[in-house]
Amino acid sequence: MADGPVQRAIERGLFASRFLVVPFYLGLGAALLMLFVVFVQQILFYVGKLATLDVDTAILAALTLIDLGLVANLVVIVALSSYETMVSKIDTDVDRPGWMGALGFADVKQKLFTSIVAISGIQLLKLAMGVDTANPPSERALLWLVVVHLTFVLTTLLSAGAEWVAARGKSGAEKAPAGLGIGPTPGPPAPSVTEAP
Repeated sequence: MADGPVQRAIERGLFASRFLVVPFYLGLGAALLMLFVVFVQQILFYVGKLATLDVDTAILAALTLIDLGLVANLVVIVALSSYETMVSKIDTDVDRPGWMGALGFADVKQKLFTSIVAISGIQLLKLAMGVDTANPPSERALLWLVVVHLTFVLTTLLSAGAEWVAARGKSGAEKAPAGLGIGPTPGPPAPSVTEAP
């Protein structure tokens, strides 16, 4: 039965509603700009102290900049991959990064979890390096940060394991031989044709 005009209008409206997520991706662009401003501020702050920097302060400065860089990379990956997945392919004349168009939702989610673990680990390391300073962190703060970091690690491992099991099950279903109840069921054999004498 042919689709009616009401059904076609509903489908077109639902399909067009995907553009409602575009402001979210533009907001991620604004967040990237904020990260850039903070990154520049951090560089200027530590450049002004070059003459008095010690080893620990230099390491903390490097960790802070790495932290900001990881978050910025994560924002770019999520914004561009999500736009191409949910809205439309980005047509551009400039060189496209290799990961654009190749990352699905599961890949973006896994990169998100991995980046969060890395960022959490950097924050934990920065806090641990401040134990011997004049204002050391409390044991309770360190404990909670360790608990949060381990939670992120466990979540990442569980997510990766679930994706691996799903991919393995899909691959097994495609390669399973007939008669095992897995994969497509073959149809009845074609009738044999006897040649006329």
